[in-house]
Amino acid sequence: MIIGRLRGEIAAVGTDNVLIDVNGVGYVALAGSRLLSKLTPGKEAELHIETRVTESSITLFAFESDEARAWFVRLQDVPGVAGKSAMAIMDALSPAELMDALALNDAASITRAKGVGKKLAERITGELAGKPPPMGRFGAFRPSDLAGDAVAAPDPAGSARSEAVSALVNLGYGQPDAARAVAAAARNTPDADTSALVRAGLKELSPS
Repeated sequence: MIIGRLRGEIAAVGTDNVLIDVNGVGYVALAGSRLLSKLTPGKEAELHIETRVTESSITLFAFESDEARAWFVRLQDVPGVAGKSAMAIMDALSPAELMDALALNDAASITRAKGVGKKLAERITGELAGKPPPMGRFGAFRPSDLAGDAVAAPDPAGSARSEAVSALVNLGYGQPDAARAVAAAARNTPDADTSALVRAGLKELSPS
């Protein structure tokens, strides 16, 4: 059985894991410090889960959104990136920040993650730059996938970037160029919505 999401009462919060009570069953999941800081024992929360099964163990990894979980999986496509490193990266950067770092070949931003050095960060940007962002478990992310509403208010930044890149690709621009243009536009106007990012991205792509 693969667990994809848990909703229940937070029973306890540790230094790197959380115990969530779902109808009387307690599930322990590994989580980053950013998510753990938003969880309060005794209160309800919804966690997006990646389940890893080996011959000797079953490990649950908890995330605030399905988008973060999907990036956690995508990062491990890169040789040398295991679960611990991928979790550290998703703890240090939001999905939107990671998308920007990859589009702009900004390995330095990825080294903000604990235990991730320059060489590994450069390998990550080299392997993933120019590739479309990951999809949710069942296709495009729904608004409810972008943040557990029992944890924090939704942050649509990553979704706006993805939609803007997709719009530029539909206009005939290549994926890498579209991603770079949107990332550059987002750094100038981080709160811009999809339409604003498309307009700004078109300016970035226009010959000077």
